[in-house]
Amino acid sequence: MEQYFILDGILKRVVSNQEGKEMILRFADQNDMETSYAALRLGTPTPYGIVCVTKARVASLPLKKWITFLNRHAETKELFEYLVMKGMSEIMAHTITLHLLDAPGQVHRFMRKHPELEDRIPSKELASYLNLSAETLSRLRKRGKI
Repeated sequence: MEQYFILDGILKRVVSNQEGKEMILRFADQNDMETSYAALRLGTPTPYGIVCVTKARVASLPLKKWITFLNRHAETKELFEYLVMKGMSEIMAHTITLHLLDAPGQVHRFMRKHPELEDRIPSKELASYLNLSAETLSRLRKRGKI
């Protein structure tokens, strides 16, 4: 398990089923991080993959070394754990949104929450994150609904 610090580019946290159907849980871009911290602390396998969406540069550190560092720096550990919890809350909010909002509402929420990513994520990836087909996302754009 690794701790990733994103220097440049965009990564995604993703789960998939046995048929290869993918669900994107979150995007992370520069100055953000990706981690399997919760899985390591719980003693479970990491239930997701971390994959590049765009060309990316990352710094990585074995998670156990990162935890050793955190244990020596209480303020950094507190901030890190806050960011992990915030990320998990955002994933839960995204999952709930998929069930409660229609397609235009989902896109508008994404653009409001992540304006820095709007023009940097390929349409296919954005559509997948919103649980839409790429064709539906394109249709919504053409009709001016988003």
